[in-house]
Amino acid sequence: MAIKWEGVMPAVTTKFTKDDKLDLVTFEKNINAQLEAGVNGIILGGTLGEASTLTPAEKETLVKKTLEITAGQVPVIINIAEQSTTEAIQVAKNAEAWGAQGLMLLPPMRYKATDHETVVYFKEIAKSTSLPIMIYNNPVDYKIEVTIEMFEELLADCPTIEAVKESTRDISNVTRLKNKFGDRIKILCGVDTLALESMVAGADGWVAGLVAAYPAETVAIYKLVKTEDIAEALRIYRWFMPLLELDISPQLVQNIKLAEVATGLGTEYVRAPRLVLQGAERERVQGIIDAAMAVRPELVEYKSL
Repeated sequence: MAIKWEGVMPAVTTKFTKDDKLDLVTFEKNINAQLEAGVNGIILGGTLGEASTLTPAEKETLVKKTLEITAGQVPVIINIAEQSTTEAIQVAKNAEAWGAQGLMLLPPMRYKATDHETVVYFKEIAKSTSLPIMIYNNPVDYKIEVTIEMFEELLADCPTIEAVKESTRDISNVTRLKNKFGDRIKILCGVDTLALESMVAGADGWVAGLVAAYPAETVAIYKLVKTEDIAEALRIYRWFMPLLELDISPQLVQNIKLAEVATGLGTEYVRAPRLVLQGAERERVQGIIDAAMAVRPELVEYKSL
């Protein structure tokens, strides 16, 4: 399946049971809700998906289960965030063998690579697979920025690098990328609190987090922006903002899973060393969710937009 790299692509949570096994029943319920809302792809094993705690066998199970649920409706993409180039290449090969249709690729983890090392890392992975790739550019959290100059080299040598998850927190970078590369690289906003602004600036889509709990609202904002009904998109976005801010936190997984509980699309079980929220912080996050749920907006008919 060809990937268009546009629209809303949820970076979904990984569902666990109380005894720390994959909860595929709840996972399927959530994926079906994403499909019903009209998302354009499913991204597995990202930060929100607790990638660092998943075993290879669990990744395989998630990919194959998602392919079964989606049944060709949208592409299934898996994140690569490994410690070494060799490990990353193996995950890429595994993903292709399992049937995944694309990759999201982080720079080297646990090592602040130089620009040259980062480019070589991406190139080696790209050359090892035929799957299309979205580069995850998040220097705020991962301390490595993929610059315009680095993208220039990557795009010249690697035709399968097709998109970027733009998470620099600098909205003007959308314009820089568009000015430099045009449609050669698709741009998807990777920061929930900057999504509307990024799409107005020309981003092609949104790799979303709170979509895990609120798929319809997320897709509605995207559709409304792309049909230039900014006023209606802003009405929903302004309601959404306190919830979206739960995504820009070290505890984003716990926060968003608590929101999934509120909307009936998940449980709050996380995998250690993460623990469910406790005490005052739990009360604060629950208060944000409760306040939003009390005034959850009615949505216009957006699917046909």
